[in-house]
Amino acid sequence: MLFGNKIKELRDEQGLLQRQLAAALEIDTPMFSKIERGNRRAKREQVIKLAELLHQDEKEMLKLWLADKVIDAVGDEDDCGLKRDAIKVAQKEIV
Repeated sequence: MLFGNKIKELRDEQGLLQRQLAAALEIDTPMFSKIERGNRRAKREQVIKLAELLHQDEKEMLKLWLADKVIDAVGDEDDCGLKRDAIKVAQKEIV
């Protein structure tokens, strides 16, 4: 929940309400709350818009968002070593 934690932290620092950001994203407040809590994943376009609204680097926000996707993909595995190895294999393919 790296992305959700970050947007909550930034929102609090900037004194913004969930409903303000939700309105800017054209979603309802409960949906925004779920994104912030990590119960729902934001869409890529929403991440980009949030970066703009919260005055953050778009690439850094996308990085957190993608990291959450990776964690979700391997999160159910019990063997931490297996998780790390799978990520290393994937990393070699990406590079």
